[in-house]
Amino acid sequence: MALHDSILKLINKEAKDPDAPKPAPGSRSEREAKIKDKAGMVISVFALFLAVNSWYGGKLSSTVLNNTLGANNAWAQYQAKNNRLVSYEIASKTTADPKLKAEFKAEAERELAKKSSPWIGYASTAYQLAIVVLSASILAVSMPMFWASFAVAGVGLVLSAQGVLLFL
Repeated sequence: MALHDSILKLINKEAKDPDAPKPAPGSRSEREAKIKDKAGMVISVFALFLAVNSWYGGKLSSTVLNNTLGANNAWAQYQAKNNRLVSYEIASKTTADPKLKAEFKAEAERELAKKSSPWIGYASTAYQLAIVVLSASILAVSMPMFWASFAVAGVGLVLSAQGVLLFL
């Protein structure tokens, strides 16, 4: 039961000592406590954005690498076949041969991943900056810095959306 009460106190943010003196309204320590209460959760959310964004960036890198290797292998195979007849045969099968369709599809996925990858990298940087600005707001006890971190994270969200949707 004591554990249950301790967890409830943490969730409800009750002071450990109810008789402990409260900071004066508007004092630095009251402002600092207010920022710390808000910033802790927000840092976790920004870190989540960063983690998801980094995962997606890694996925894009793998797609580019794997499809580049596949494209290079396919190109080397076709380059070795100098015979014009073989080239014409390949060209005539482009729309009917499922193997060639798969190779061309992989090439298209690689190109899409290459277009998305820089945006995801920029978004990761924005999320990292948002976390730094938010952390600095705690140290400086600055609400303007606290809100500026949201603006920087918003830029990160726009950049992530661009990397996923490629709307520009």
